[in-house]
Amino acid sequence: MPKMFLLEVSYFMVLGTVFTSIISVLLLLAVSRQLWAFRWRMTRDRTCKLPLPNGSMGWPLFGETFHWLLQGSSFHISRREKYGNVFRTHLLGKPVIRVTGAENIRKILLGEHNLVSTQWPQSTRIILGANTLVNSIGDLHKQKRKILAKVFSHAALETYIPRIQGVVRTEVESWCANRGSINVYPSAKALTFRIAVRVLLGLNVEDDHLDYLSKTFEQLMENLFSLPLDVPFSGLRKGIKARDTLHECMEKTIAEKLKQSQSKEYSDALDYMLSSAKENGNELNIKELKESAVELIFAAYSTTASASTSLILQLTRHPSVAEKAKQELVSQGLNGHRAHFKSCKDGNSLPIFPEASAEKRGTHEESNSTTKTKPQKGFELTHHTTSGPPCTMPATVEEGHYSCHQPYLSLEKLSQLHYLDCVVKEVLRTLPPVSGGYRTALQTFELDGYQIPKGWSVMYSIRDTHETAAVYQSPELFDPDRFGTEREEGKAGRFNFIPFGGGIRSCIGRKLAQIILKIIVVELLNTARWELATPTYPKMQTVPIVHPVNGLHVCFNYLNSHEESNVSQKL
Repeated sequence: MPKMFLLEVSYFMVLGTVFTSIISVLLLLAVSRQLWAFRWRMTRDRTCKLPLPNGSMGWPLFGETFHWLLQGSSFHISRREKYGNVFRTHLLGKPVIRVTGAENIRKILLGEHNLVSTQWPQSTRIILGANTLVNSIGDLHKQKRKILAKVFSHAALETYIPRIQGVVRTEVESWCANRGSINVYPSAKALTFRIAVRVLLGLNVEDDHLDYLSKTFEQLMENLFSLPLDVPFSGLRKGIKARDTLHECMEKTIAEKLKQSQSKEYSDALDYMLSSAKENGNELNIKELKESAVELIFAAYSTTASASTSLILQLTRHPSVAEKAKQELVSQGLNGHRAHFKSCKDGNSLPIFPEASAEKRGTHEESNSTTKTKPQKGFELTHHTTSGPPCTMPATVEEGHYSCHQPYLSLEKLSQLHYLDCVVKEVLRTLPPVSGGYRTALQTFELDGYQIPKGWSVMYSIRDTHETAAVYQSPELFDPDRFGTEREEGKAGRFNFIPFGGGIRSCIGRKLAQIILKIIVVELLNTARWELATPTYPKMQTVPIVHPVNGLHVCFNYLNSHEESNVSQKL
């Protein structure tokens, strides 16, 4: 009996010890969290009477980083609903003010170099180089932006369009010729890389070497945001190695351009850049040009690929939108009698009559049901024929077969596609490639009744602003007509639609990006029918670049396949 009593006493003592330990740990955590919050409340600018924004700084050292990583976009949505359009948090070791709303973002974007400043991670500054636009501030930034303005001028864009159309056409043809489904996002990245290298930079490289360069650039992108430790096998070292490989590839072409700098003929972005620098009293050396060339690829790569993927996703989801866009092409005489095109080594395409293509593929069409993942989603689109103006592209004979292609596009022709312009804008509103941006407060300033302390990070949200702006009717719906002349919801406020940012840091290549998106739609509608190759649509990841979580898998087929009717077909 005494033994049993002693056992019971020991048991309760252990329970008591465990309970006391748990309570102590909980109290310690609670106290440490309160001290952590107090520590950041003390950083407020005492010369300013305004309070800090509402919010939570999370746990010591880690802040709310783990919540942010686990919850994704719902993290910001839940806190915005709880604290309002301006709230504070602590992410990745820094105090952050999260901002939503057109007027709030307007103040931030127009306050560059005065209220706030763009600050990229040190690894990004090292890898891209000191001579790039993203790494320059103040007068140097203005000077570089002025030089680059000619690269994206009306005259320059006009010269790029035919070559962009050729590259896009070749890529779309390869999607259609593929027997399986296409993972659109990586394919779109390959496409935008080709456009950047062959059209903007004018590099004449073979496909195999281009694929190698694309993988090299992907390695650079993967290590842009890494620890600034230049040691063997580090992310920074890998990024630097990838950059040096790209610079080496470009050096010969750039050196030749510097020797021929007196020429008045412009064929690519580097030509326009050299000319613009001279006009502004500057001489660009080979290092500056190499860094600017990599920056041009960086600017065109992930974001344009993201927008292209989102564009195909939304057209697949909304067949009536695709049908209306197709009707507009017909009304403008831009649908043409489409043929298949054979890719050439220079990135252009030669037309092949559909019957020849079918013979070459043998039983490809017959075996689609077994070789392709069975499409689960798609849309119907009426196939239009027209007796409108003939093709302006010369007829081509390829292996004994005659064909004709639609007229080449131009800025004037693209400007006539008003509905297509609305479609592109609505894609950028619903799925902006970049969800937001970061700035650092240069001085304490007021925002929405709160103080933003000097030195704090400011994170403005493009996506949340698009979703919550009162100017948009039913913002949750995909509705391109909201940007049409009858409604013009996008003109209600300049900063309600900011997929390309705003102010002096707005995307300088935004017009080119929209041109690429429009050309992709024109080529797709005139070339292909496509269907979702998975049972459901993918979820979209919004950080750091918007893209499908498990890929967007789509089956593409030629619009004019041998077995199809000329009256109605599926796209």
